[in-house]
Amino acid sequence: MPINAQALIAKIQALPAERIAEVDDFVEFIRLRERERSLVRDAAASSAPAFAAIWNNPEDDAYDAL
Repeated sequence: MPINAQALIAKIQALPAERIAEVDDFVEFIRLRERERSLVRDAAASSAPAFAAIWNNPEDDAYDAL
């Protein structure tokens, strides 16, 4: 069930202050986790060309069949 931002904001505003703080902490956790995952994806993508010559060579063709 998709939820829009305004509906989510209304639900958050209806919470007691201490629960709003918990929501804030959780949103920050999700934001940081997504940033970390993005950095890992970007690092892997940028390093792939550098390793292509090492990974793709005749001596290691036998490992491709595994």
